[in-house]
Amino acid sequence: MSAPAARDTRLRPLVAMRAMRRLMATGDTAQVFVILRAMRGRSGLIAFQRFAGSPVGAAVLRERRDLLSMLSDREGLRALAEGSLGRAYLSFMEAENLSAQGLVEASQQWENDPAPPDVALFRNRMRELHDVNHTVTGYGRDPLGELCLLTFMYRQTGNLGMLLMVAMSWGRLPAHGRKAVREAWRNGKRANWLPGQDWENLLARPLDDVRRDLAIASPVLYRPIAA
Repeated sequence: MSAPAARDTRLRPLVAMRAMRRLMATGDTAQVFVILRAMRGRSGLIAFQRFAGSPVGAAVLRERRDLLSMLSDREGLRALAEGSLGRAYLSFMEAENLSAQGLVEASQQWENDPAPPDVALFRNRMRELHDVNHTVTGYGRDPLGELCLLTFMYRQTGNLGMLLMVAMSWGRLPAHGRKAVREAWRNGKRANWLPGQDWENLLARPLDDVRRDLAIASPVLYRPIAA
């Protein structure tokens, strides 16, 4: 691995704790990117190496796929079949008044370390999948839903920043919220590895089929709370 990528392995817990305090005091969601970057450590490189060594990852890197363009093409998503992952993602984004480009803009101030082109492509792909992950796992953008998704994705990626955000919020959770987070922990462990999936093709498939094929369990304990 080249030198620019190797710089990614340092943990910065003091930076992460300062950002966590700002996040909890002000709700400034930009601090999430600071925390994830500060506590990524070797997890990012390990995930990249796993991705690059997989058939899907090798194809994505070879073809220089641009997932952002697909997720930003609302007319293309709207043309997909009702019940597909792509249509469910579009409904989620429109209901929350979000855009795929919005994540790019929110992260660019913090994710600016030099990296080889393949590593940069993988990082961008992981960022752009955030709201796809919301859609496919069934966790919403409410505070508990975000904590559940962080827990789920920690089991998938190993980024300690995700675990830190969950741990720092744990004391504020009621008992039923803690049970939902524990369920997300189990669901994330059991599911197939989401970063390595062929999302460009999965967008057109029925959402229920995608969840079944990727072993993504229903968030049974979270849904009544969110409702």
